Amino acid sequence: TPIPPHSPPAMSVPPRAVVAVAQATSTPDKEHNWLQCSALVREAAGRGARLVFLPEGFDFIGTGPEQSLRLAEPLHGHTVGRYQHLARECDVWLSLGGFHERGSDWDTTGRIYNCHILLDNSGAVVATYRKTHLFDAELPGSVSLRESSFTNPGPAIVPPVDTPVGKLGLAVCYDLRFPELALALRGAGAQILAYPSAFTVPTGAAHWEVLLRARAIECQSYVVAAAQTGRHHEGRVSFGHTLVADPWGTVVAQCREGPGLCFADIDLEFLERVRRDIPVQGHRRRDLYGCPGAPA
Repeated sequence: TPIPPHSPPAMSVPPRAVVAVAQATSTPDKEHNWLQCSALVREAAGRGARLVFLPEGFDFIGTGPEQSLRLAEPLHGHTVGRYQHLARECDVWLSLGGFHERGSDWDTTGRIYNCHILLDNSGAVVATYRKTHLFDAELPGSVSLRESSFTNPGPAIVPPVDTPVGKLGLAVCYDLRFPELALALRGAGAQILAYPSAFTVPTGAAHWEVLLRARAIECQSYVVAAAQTGRHHEGRVSFGHTLVADPWGTVVAQCREGPGLCFADIDLEFLERVRRDIPVQGHRRRDLYGCPGAPA
């Protein structure tokens, strides 16, 4: 039998609930990005979504570290305030994936956090996860990115959050490459894993879908991946291919090229059936190799 996670009981949720997942092309122009993303949120709410996911860098994608530091804001600044009002106006929860946050240590470190913010439909901030794995990569013939040169790594994993569509585990982009984080969230009770992203074209073409489907299969969870797409400025292009994978690993929703939305049903009865039919949580040999997030 699977070992049940030690976590608070989930809020009452319908067997199926609709999520909307946005694909955007952010630029250094915050106002342009706000108009694009807020229009997508309003469209999603009008089509019945209970929770709307926005990609990493929904606020902006800068031309380099200097601009990113200059444009960053505190959590309770103008940009997040606008989205809090939007959540109330549209009566939806919002996953704001990858906000450039000037944290409480900004004055001493001069660095920011890559912060995944979850708002409820009253506009309240119900969770903040600061990206723990920072993307430092040299890709031959392509981009060179060193996120750690201006970003602090987050200090902690955030427990899954009860939402109107299920228990949601928060991650960001490069975290996708670390199954330990996904397994820790699954062990803590997550039913949905969110990976808001701005994948590069070379890494996205090679690894994006297979990694997302792998996390869905091994955690027997829904995986929701809102993505940046297209050219942000002269030096940066993102892969796109926003998608949702179900607990069997099937891609059940996906965006085409360009900004837009895809929609998926989160079917928790199906999720529980998958977990019951192949109870991997109960088969883990923790005595041999341990397990991230294993119940105490």
